[in-house]
Amino acid sequence: MVTIDSRIERIPDNRYNKRLLVLSGLGYTFDAMDMAIVAFVLPIIMGVWDLTSEQTGLLGSSVLIGYFFGAFFAGYFGDKFGRKKVIMYTLVVYSVTTIISAFAMSWEQFFWMRVIAGVGTGGESAIIAPFLAEIISSKYRGKYVGMLSGFFSFGYVGAAILAYFVIPASDFGWRLALLITALPILLVVYWRKKLPESPRWLESQGRLTEADQVMKGIEEKVEQFTGKKLPAPKATALNQSVRAQKGNFFTLWKPPFVKSTIMLWVLWFTVTFAFYGFFTWLPTLLFNEGYQISKSFFFSIIIYLAQIPGYFTGAFLNDRIGRKKVIVAYLALGAVAAIFMSQANSSTAIVISGFFMSLFMTGTYAGIYAYTPEQYPTYIRSTGTGSASSFGRIGGLIAPILIGFVYPLYGFLGVFLLSTGFLFLGMLFVLLLGDETKSKSLDEITAEKINTNIDSDSSGAIKV
Repeated sequence: MVTIDSRIERIPDNRYNKRLLVLSGLGYTFDAMDMAIVAFVLPIIMGVWDLTSEQTGLLGSSVLIGYFFGAFFAGYFGDKFGRKKVIMYTLVVYSVTTIISAFAMSWEQFFWMRVIAGVGTGGESAIIAPFLAEIISSKYRGKYVGMLSGFFSFGYVGAAILAYFVIPASDFGWRLALLITALPILLVVYWRKKLPESPRWLESQGRLTEADQVMKGIEEKVEQFTGKKLPAPKATALNQSVRAQKGNFFTLWKPPFVKSTIMLWVLWFTVTFAFYGFFTWLPTLLFNEGYQISKSFFFSIIIYLAQIPGYFTGAFLNDRIGRKKVIVAYLALGAVAAIFMSQANSSTAIVISGFFMSLFMTGTYAGIYAYTPEQYPTYIRSTGTGSASSFGRIGGLIAPILIGFVYPLYGFLGVFLLSTGFLFLGMLFVLLLGDETKSKSLDEITAEKINTNIDSDSSGAIKV
């Protein structure tokens, strides 16, 4: 039987893949810019609204609170209504509420608008990775989805540059910076015309004619870009029963997916805790350590620039050494950098250790974003990715609040030793429960999980 999977697997790397990467990645760029700008706004609005450390921590978590709900429900809606619709509508939600937040007259108003904006960013982030993973061949999937996550780095660097030049310029600079981050609403019209629906998703819904039409459109564009006719797809003998199934959140907790779900939830929680705890509080921590606002913003730009080599080296290694090794290695190196950061006592030491902590944590995300969609079949891929990302955001929203309490008691040292412990915990769960997915098609990975579960049921012991 010729499937969408077999048709995608024979597509070579080409300009169409790269165009899809850029179209999808722009969403991540503006998601990251929208989330990161809050970190730079916090030191200013602390004074504007005379906020306590605890209130500041709560504001730092506002986007993540919305992100939790957005990622969770968008995952379900993505499996039910399609990837493309959810990508576009969530973009509108976060852009509109970001504009409103720029005109907030109290910290409570600002908080609630940032929560709703987080619903949009969370929803979009949960859908784009599965969407791209479903259209790229296994030969390049790790590289492309890893590079997709790299577009977050452009958003963080953009937010840091925006904060450096715009926020200090006037008393209303922070409001103007927020308005600028809402500009991606203009992408909606373009995406509506250019983004295809996932043919795998259409196939999983039994909409075979539509899946074939979308796939033919992709194949025609690839042939135009390559100047060559694609080889005939191979018939597959893989178990096709999963293609007609329906699933929901509870399916994630049943064999053969429960082990992957546990591993992914812990991984997302620990890495997101360390990541958002670090980046949300970084400008404020630097300011509290005695650095001026402009200088702390400048340090932040340098540290955020490390995200670019972090994401893209991780993406490069995904298809060479495998996602699991990338995640474990970068988590370990990130934990070492966090230890050095906790001991930093000069500007140079802070910037160098912060640079490498930023590099390794974002490199971990390049592995995670490629690894997560691969753990589930099409009918629950969006739900699985969204729920793992959503649970991870619990760590992200707890981190700024917890750090708001830890910093006054234990200082710089306590904050970064806390991050180190979480990074080691994530590494341990991947080592114990993670399976490698390098160079395997999505249908092949699913079939292996199902066959392992069948073997387990028949023998009474789990075979891995």
